[in-house]
Amino acid sequence: MSVVAIIPAAGWGLRMGSPTPKQFLSLEGIPIFVHTLRKFVACEAVDEILLGLRAEDTERAQNEIERECLARPVRMVEGGPSRQETVARCLEQVPADTEVVLVHDAVRPFIELEMIPRVIAAARQGGAAILGIPSVDTVKQVQRHLILGSIPRERIVLAQTPQAFRYEIIREAYARAAADEFHGTDDSSLAERLGYNVTVIMGSDRNIKITKPSDLPLARLYLAQERDRQEAAG
Repeated sequence: MSVVAIIPAAGWGLRMGSPTPKQFLSLEGIPIFVHTLRKFVACEAVDEILLGLRAEDTERAQNEIERECLARPVRMVEGGPSRQETVARCLEQVPADTEVVLVHDAVRPFIELEMIPRVIAAARQGGAAILGIPSVDTVKQVQRHLILGSIPRERIVLAQTPQAFRYEIIREAYARAAADEFHGTDDSSLAERLGYNVTVIMGSDRNIKITKPSDLPLARLYLAQERDRQEAAG
């Protein structure tokens, strides 16, 4: 049975303050989403890749993918008005004999390759798994402008992607969310509300989500470091 990666890339990127959707912004001459696709194309644990896009972005994305000459095909799926709807539409295209489904943000291009099979293995074993990193900041629970209390940092993780699920779990989670008109902040929240346990695998500080202009200089630094390591490895 196969592993399918869904890469939702239908967002507008309003926080970036650019007329260009953030996933299409150039990072050293190549769109961010293409950098992300490179990682999943290079991962032998992934059998198929679906890219969820707005209809008006499909031709542009196809041109970029053809220019990249990726080693494996990427299947494009017309997304919806939200990330959750985009993933739901991609799920409709996932083969019924799929074992594990991964969902990964198109604007997280610095996922380390070894983390992808780790989160897949955890989902195979426990049903659902995400990457996460501990919070280094003190987290406050507030109501309007008043602090209600402090949440111990050892009980907090900052969720990342990829998030991985056995196929039947994520299909049920998305179907129930649609029926209940529930909108989660990430994919695992849809499974959590149904009582499924979700395992947290240690992520990386480098696995940043590029969402605002101040993220771009750090992204350029990380990309330069990746290239230096590749050149050193020969």
